[in-house]
Amino acid sequence: MASSFLSFSLLFISLYTADGFRSYVLTSCDFNSTDLKDIEFIRSYYLNKLEIIRFSSSLGKHVGYTEFGVKNAEAWNNDPSILARMRAEKERVCVNNVGIDYQAALTKSAEPYVRLQSVTPSGGKHSAMLVCSVFDFYPKKIKVSWLRDGKEVTSDVTSTDELADADWYYQIHSHLEYTPRSGEKISCVVEHASLREPLVTDWDPSMPESERNKIAIGASGLILGLVLSLAGFIYYKRKARGRILVPSN
Repeated sequence: MASSFLSFSLLFISLYTADGFRSYVLTSCDFNSTDLKDIEFIRSYYLNKLEIIRFSSSLGKHVGYTEFGVKNAEAWNNDPSILARMRAEKERVCVNNVGIDYQAALTKSAEPYVRLQSVTPSGGKHSAMLVCSVFDFYPKKIKVSWLRDGKEVTSDVTSTDELADADWYYQIHSHLEYTPRSGEKISCVVEHASLREPLVTDWDPSMPESERNKIAIGASGLILGLVLSLAGFIYYKRKARGRILVPSN
């Protein structure tokens, strides 16, 4: 799906010199599907942990990040044979590996579950706030958005980062501040690599979850009180039947 980005990386070269310098090349393929147009080939050249040059198939050329890197990038970009070879690497290196990794990621992914609730906003221009909490998903990349009467909401929305649960799973929380309108429909939409289609959760404004919990607790207390009262009444009746009345003088 368009919102799920996966990648694999290959460390091709590791070189140590007598003076203690280290240079290496890192090749990666970033992708959100197995289509060639959705794959980006990146080759980065590092010197002592500093990236000095990068080739990206999206740009189709090298970019330098240091004075030394800029000079080499310019020289490589002016060599048609080097550019042609680098541009061909996307198909040679990425395509086959992407197909394998993409299927492996999908089969090992975990579907999220969603909890939608109303909370009291701390301030601001709106009187209501909804929180869409998404739990236990893997891999990390996910998109959470809001729909209001079928249209995506782009303002008054804030979200946390993907939060690691320390068990390979993640969670994320998205907040929507709004002013309620009669008859409207608000939905939280979750897109993730584990889902074949977006997971849409509609908000039911009939009664907030906190109020439903209060009613449930109150009803449980009332039932317990009735049971205890009935038990006490039965006990009293049984004791009363066993008494012998003695007439008084």
